[in-house]
Amino acid sequence: MDIQSIKNRFGIIGNTQALNHALNTAIQVANTDLSVLIVGESGVGKEVFSVIIHALSARKHNPFIAVNCGAIPEGTIDSELFGHEKGSFTGAVDSRKGYFETVSGGTIFLDEIGEMPLGTQARLLRVLETGEFIRVGSSKVQKTDVRVIAATNRDLLELTQQGKFREDLYYRLSTVPIRVPSLRDRKEDIPLLFRKFAADFSERYKTLSVQLDAAAQQLLVNYYWQGNVRELKNIAEQISVLSIDKLITAEALLKFLPQRNTSKSLALIPGSGVHGYSTGTSDFNTERDILYKLFFDLKKDMNDLKQMIFDVAHHQGYTPVDPSTSNQQLLPVYNTNDNEPQLNNSYNSNTPILLESNDHHEDVEETLLLADREKEYISKALKKHKSRRRDAAAELGISERTLYRKIKEYNIQE
Repeated sequence: MDIQSIKNRFGIIGNTQALNHALNTAIQVANTDLSVLIVGESGVGKEVFSVIIHALSARKHNPFIAVNCGAIPEGTIDSELFGHEKGSFTGAVDSRKGYFETVSGGTIFLDEIGEMPLGTQARLLRVLETGEFIRVGSSKVQKTDVRVIAATNRDLLELTQQGKFREDLYYRLSTVPIRVPSLRDRKEDIPLLFRKFAADFSERYKTLSVQLDAAAQQLLVNYYWQGNVRELKNIAEQISVLSIDKLITAEALLKFLPQRNTSKSLALIPGSGVHGYSTGTSDFNTERDILYKLFFDLKKDMNDLKQMIFDVAHHQGYTPVDPSTSNQQLLPVYNTNDNEPQLNNSYNSNTPILLESNDHHEDVEETLLLADREKEYISKALKKHKSRRRDAAAELGISERTLYRKIKEYNIQE
């Protein structure tokens, strides 16, 4: 059976290489009894792959059951999977068969296998290796013939290193691993999926199908989609039900996208996109723009601090000099009209600063670290204004945010 017929049969939409590779692996392994571990983020459709494997296997006419290991309490999961005897625990008023007994000959899908308790993991390992299990409260060994397909959105190898998952069970389960790609790795499939979901909801709710304009479609493609296909389907349903206009613009679409995720994929860049969002760049370009903005802000803060030191030094009778042109003969600069120290015209805010006192006519060089001088001026300003940061920042000529950062950096006691 070719891959396109599988997509049509199970309603799978998409043509990305990663998706096709996962489907090809599922088709190839289906007609065997090998254990399969399906790996992927929450919402990518891992259960669909388990259904495909069972439907294409020799067990297709036998039972199939999906069990969410994370939804069953730790105290009852052994009973659910392996059954129990009457009186084996409080509330066990009768004997009960477990899933491994009732679906013998078929397939059991263990979703969120990473949430399974360690004790249950040991029981499962025995089933995988010998086909044997024991009911809770019994000593009788029973046989079962069940194919196990497991799925997880967690890193099981990391869990094994933390002692939360058995390493031997991991390697026994992952005889054939299948990695289902996230929606972020299937960007070209996003418009196709949205159109399919919109058409389905239009038919269900007897309304016209919504359409996206070019900007909205680009915004949809560049969105982070933390919840993957499940989240996209949810957004499509919300728009289909709540939107009055059937042509959706980027501005309208933003109202439906959760803001907790928007910041991960849409950079707030003035003058671009909708409401400041950049809708036409890749995730890489977005992160690069954010880094550039941070670097420019840091550079501006440094220049502000240098200018602040320069201004304060000027008011206190010091003259900044560019040390790269200095020959150790540093002289104060005076205005002949009022004998007040004046700014040195050769000063550049991007160069280091040496300060010379006007209290002496002799040439004196003070070699002070910029950090020490910054700390000194900040401390004086805070003391003068009785630790009122806003007033101190205003006098220093810097933002309150920069002042707060410098107080923490220099560990200044207010």
